[in-house]
Amino acid sequence: MNYVDEARIAFVHLRERKRQTILTALGVAVGSAMLVTTISVARGSSSNVVTKVIDTVPHVLINAERVVPLIPDIIVKLHADRIAMVIKNITPDKQEVIKNYTGVVQSIRQLREIQNISPFVLSKLIARNKTRFTPCLARGVVPQLEGEIAGLKKNLIEQSALEELAYMPNGILVGDLLAKKLNVGYHSRFVLVTKNSEEFPVMLVGRFSSGFNAKDEREAYVNLSLAQRMEGLASNSVTGIGLRTSRVERSGETAAKAQAISGYKSESWDETNRNVIEFYNRNALITLVLVSFVFIVAGLGVSSVMTTVVLQKVKDIAIMRSMGMAAGGIIRIFMFEGLMIGLFGVLIGSPIGHVICYLVSTIRFEASSAGVLKADRIIVIEMFDVHLIVAIFGMLIALVSSITPARRATQYQPVSILRGDVGG
Repeated sequence: MNYVDEARIAFVHLRERKRQTILTALGVAVGSAMLVTTISVARGSSSNVVTKVIDTVPHVLINAERVVPLIPDIIVKLHADRIAMVIKNITPDKQEVIKNYTGVVQSIRQLREIQNISPFVLSKLIARNKTRFTPCLARGVVPQLEGEIAGLKKNLIEQSALEELAYMPNGILVGDLLAKKLNVGYHSRFVLVTKNSEEFPVMLVGRFSSGFNAKDEREAYVNLSLAQRMEGLASNSVTGIGLRTSRVERSGETAAKAQAISGYKSESWDETNRNVIEFYNRNALITLVLVSFVFIVAGLGVSSVMTTVVLQKVKDIAIMRSMGMAAGGIIRIFMFEGLMIGLFGVLIGSPIGHVICYLVSTIRFEASSAGVLKADRIIVIEMFDVHLIVAIFGMLIALVSSITPARRATQYQPVSILRGDVGG
């Protein structure tokens, strides 16, 4: 008896129990559809986060932390083998800065993959409008340079805001959620309060909406000179430099080159935002594991059906064994049954999963500021490999679930069955 004959016998067994076979296959189908949908939604969510991060942050960020220390000017040479150090002007709370940033910019401009360079100064402030107070992170920039660095230009609500910021020394761009918190609109005036309790009046020249709620409710852009004054920095000092590259997938290599040239610590976009990306990937993995338990339940259903079939077919098993069929052939027949149930289930579940993915992608709702991202839809990325993986996984679960009942079928002695010692 060959494999085709064994598969034909397995099909006959399943056909005789149509209702149980269909219900068990539907369990596998539900698991397949849920897993296809979950993987597609998880992929869409992670891809959306990565896309948002790439569009709203510099591809490479040069920090003020030096990796190549400067030779201090307080070393005094006494002898050929002896030096002395004079300690003076100790200021442990002094902010780290990139001094002579124009020289650093010129040194890294030689990298061909760099498209835009924008120096900046970060300043932690309190924004106050009459009786409203809220923390604010102001980024002092050169408007002409910053527009293309982190997608700021395309995220502007007032399209001419950058041009207006360039010629207005006390102008400010704020996130749309921050503007709502402060209850300010176009050309409204409010005050920025520094850590030294100094007040700087500013005028709102525009708003932006990046899609990251944390950014939109906390960050603002001012002119570089204003930020330097608020932080008490010299005109040739900044706290960081943002770079935009032509090949974002090689940002890590570009960061390493920039660090080697400048002597300052440089990070790629994925290193800077590792926590956000890992958070979404971890949540997607947890959800995937939980949904996979649906397949395990379906596998238990397959095992139950196979056990019932074995008990009902003990006489057929005895006859086949008496005719010389090997135990391996009996095992393969019942494993074929499990494989057929799994195949039938995934053939039904995969199209259902596709339909569910389509329906989910068409759902629209009001964008909320409660989560990390502002979105009015669920992003779904459905690919062929998802269906292939789920199909293999579903058939494998059904096949594994049939092993124990199949092995049990070979444990009965044909003589005992034919005598009636084992019921059929």
